Amino acid sequence: MLGISPDGAESHRKFRAKHALPYRLLADEGHHVAQEYGVWKEKSLYGVKRMGIERTTFVIDREGRVARIFPKVRLDGHVDEVVHAVGALTPAE
Repeated sequence: MLGISPDGAESHRKFRAKHALPYRLLADEGHHVAQEYGVWKEKSLYGVKRMGIERTTFVIDREGRVARIFPKVRLDGHVDEVVHAVGALTPAE
């Protein structure tokens, strides 16, 4: 399991330690990966438009294929949905 965002490596290190995350966080400071996955989008807050991440979870199978996409992530119930989706993947041979 990986997490990725345009925040820097030091920010990720602190966030991972603070929340005792068991997985790696990758820095996409130039947001190249976010653009490739189509989640670097124009956002609007109080009428101010800016570019930013649309929080999205991608479940990638053992073959490297995107098996499931959860767009516009909301925290309530999300972990359970992702755990179910991962559990539904075909086990490795």
